[in-house]
Amino acid sequence: MKFELQKGSRSRNLAFMVFAIMAVFIVRLFYLQIIQHDYYASLADNEQITRLKLPAERGVIYGLDGANPVSLVINQTVYTVFADPQVTSDDDKIVEVINRVAGGNARKNIKELLSNKQSRYQILATRVSRLQAELIKKEGLSGVSFQEQVQRVYPEGSLAAQVLGFVDYDGQGRYGVEGGLNERLSGEDGILQSVTDVSSVPLSIGDKNIKVPAKDGDDIVLSIDRNVQSHVEQALKDGMDRTGAKKASAIVMDPRNGKIMAMANLPSYSPQEFNKVTDVALFNNNTISAPYEPGSVIKTFMISTGLDKGVITPQSTFVNTDYIQIEDRTISNATKGQTGTITFQHALNWSLNTGMVTIAQRLGDGTINRNARDIMYDYYHNRFGLDKITGIELAGEQPGLIISPEMTEGNAVRYSNMSFGQGLDLTMLGVASSFSSAINGGKYYQPTVLEGVMGNNGVVIKNQPKLVRQTISSETSSTVKNMLQIARSGTFLSADKSGYKIGGKTGTSQVIVNGEYSDSQTVASYVGYGGADEARYVIMVQVSGKDEILGGSADAGPIFTDISNWMLDYLRLQPKE
Repeated sequence: MKFELQKGSRSRNLAFMVFAIMAVFIVRLFYLQIIQHDYYASLADNEQITRLKLPAERGVIYGLDGANPVSLVINQTVYTVFADPQVTSDDDKIVEVINRVAGGNARKNIKELLSNKQSRYQILATRVSRLQAELIKKEGLSGVSFQEQVQRVYPEGSLAAQVLGFVDYDGQGRYGVEGGLNERLSGEDGILQSVTDVSSVPLSIGDKNIKVPAKDGDDIVLSIDRNVQSHVEQALKDGMDRTGAKKASAIVMDPRNGKIMAMANLPSYSPQEFNKVTDVALFNNNTISAPYEPGSVIKTFMISTGLDKGVITPQSTFVNTDYIQIEDRTISNATKGQTGTITFQHALNWSLNTGMVTIAQRLGDGTINRNARDIMYDYYHNRFGLDKITGIELAGEQPGLIISPEMTEGNAVRYSNMSFGQGLDLTMLGVASSFSSAINGGKYYQPTVLEGVMGNNGVVIKNQPKLVRQTISSETSSTVKNMLQIARSGTFLSADKSGYKIGGKTGTSQVIVNGEYSDSQTVASYVGYGGADEARYVIMVQVSGKDEILGGSADAGPIFTDISNWMLDYLRLQPKE
């Protein structure tokens, strides 16, 4: 007998329902297992996989003590003491113990914090040492716990503060080396990942177990010599006390390789207590971040340009009347009376503006034409790189500004002013590193504060000096060096130790206030070199103050002399008879 499902029969309807339900299950399974596979696999991983970050340790920063590395920034484990007010029992004892042991690191209102019974977390003290933490633990205070942290410690206090910078509460390096080399110092965090069962017990089977060790940050060694740095900071302080200056900065660098031995700014601050600084300007390293009109120190580069192009010699002459006309402007000398037919060495000795403008004119066969301006721009901008970013390993470096002759402002008047240090903005580092090339044979080395990296065996892996370019010929450099020595001897001969070659140039520049040069405020500078047969150091000093009239010779020069004479002894250089 043959049975058939009749249309509209119960069996037929039941079959359709079964098929429909099966289809729904199949579609649902396809959706869950295929379409949503990644989503549910991710949910499973989140429940079964435990991930931990393995924090990298921030690199230590060393300086130098002569030839030996010495710690300037180290890491120290400290503790935050906190309490759960809902668990604490003897609040009076907690207050007494924390205040007695933690001292100045304790919060002022501990009793009030503990009285907030709605809270589960109240910080009672921060930056507590390991010893202090152990003493508190011995008291057995109910509801009191500890959280371990790592903080930066500066064993030398405020020494070289603007060079070092600091690490903020988010662990990021700010300013100085901490900011400039933050990635190298930070290292790379590691990962610890394992598959666990429902009891969070790690399972040894599976390809999702991962362990990537943390890569600690580099331990870097700075070229900053703490002895030189300390004396420079003291010399600046003494100079400020003597002159009444409100701000002072100095750089000491080795012209043979571009390494910075000292870089100081006053007033300063303590990186350990950066959070207490109310004037954020104290964080700035003015030697690299505050371009200014350098004044007559720029005459070194104008002399260098004229000598290198062969339009002057030290003994070639010009007629000085103390005034020179450039288009509609009359340029005069600050020091008058050296009139008549004089040499360019004499013009440098007396820092005569007219002499520098005359050199600019001779570059253009008698006028400061486009050819003369192109030559000046080539030497100032391209060769010496006075206005360029140097690439030093410090956060906050700013470029200078030298107007190109292609611009409307780059006219004859502008370039006549540039010949004696007005109408351009430069940083101290830009001037000092270029000055080094002017007296070291014409070799421009990239300035650096990085001596190298501390190796695992405690031996410093040193960086090699980076020679960037030749600025002037070695013959020109030798002549410039001698001219600077003669120029200095006329003013500072009795102040220098005898038997050494010391040379330099003063600079006094007006400050622009409300768009005009102020008659009541100047910036005083001095840049020079010292050594025996060869220049072993270049020093640049700057002092200034609001509504202060300061001079390169009277105020910045003596600070240079102080540092220079000390450097000769520190480097144990033997005088020449």
